[in-house]
Amino acid sequence: MSYDATLRFRRLFRGVPKAVDTVGEQALFYGETMRYLPNAINRYRKETIRLVAEMTMGAGALVMIGGTVGVAAFLTLASGGVIAVQGYSSLGNIGIEALTGFLSAFLNVRIVAPVIAGIALAATIGAGATAQLGAMRVAEEIDAVEAMAVHAVSYLVSTRLLAGLIAIVPLYSLSVLAAFFAARFTTVFINGQSAGLYDHYFNTFLIPSDLLWSFLQAIVMAIAVMLVHTYYGYNASGGPVGVGVAVGQAVRTSLIVVVTITLFISLAVYGASGNFNLSG
Repeated sequence: MSYDATLRFRRLFRGVPKAVDTVGEQALFYGETMRYLPNAINRYRKETIRLVAEMTMGAGALVMIGGTVGVAAFLTLASGGVIAVQGYSSLGNIGIEALTGFLSAFLNVRIVAPVIAGIALAATIGAGATAQLGAMRVAEEIDAVEAMAVHAVSYLVSTRLLAGLIAIVPLYSLSVLAAFFAARFTTVFINGQSAGLYDHYFNTFLIPSDLLWSFLQAIVMAIAVMLVHTYYGYNASGGPVGVGVAVGQAVRTSLIVVVTITLFISLAVYGASGNFNLSG
């Protein structure tokens, strides 16, 4: 009986050492990637610019809808419209549908736009980076780069991290604007609320510092998402099937990272006082 219990205990914790090793390996990879960012800026500017153009505007069929920026804008358009529809209807049940502008200024900035932009970043730029690096790994192109005395992490990974940081600026800016536009259009032109009334409450509750924190959150998300995706792509193995597995693992991990960052930044910035006063 005791032998069976010991065997089950060993089986239960068999994967713990491997998990700890994986965490340590990822930490070393992330540290090396960040350490070579200055080198990527100084030596691989053309490659970084090429990656920025590819990430923002996309390639192939993705160009037809505006690339990653277009995808993020469409997603936040839909979410901003949903906030307006649900907010106007729910607030109307208690006679305060005039505060729909408040919901747009409050929810879009603090929750919706950052999360949607992070998801769009993971599903487009991040997944693409994983697939590219994974294909290069299984085709031994990364080994060829190292054989030419080029630091592979600096040239292939740090440049993609830097490009992701640059690309998040227009991506997130258009995402926030799209969410604001969708909420206002739905409330004013579909639900029939006065434009002046909507703008009054929207401008009253739109706090500039919230926008700055929101941009900081998007930048942190971009760093985390690009680090996760480049790690899984750089260390892919097992041929084309292994690349697909790496993309799936990276997307799942980065989505968890996005919502976790949202939670912790929200707790850090808004957890104590909330930076919110219902007045106006």
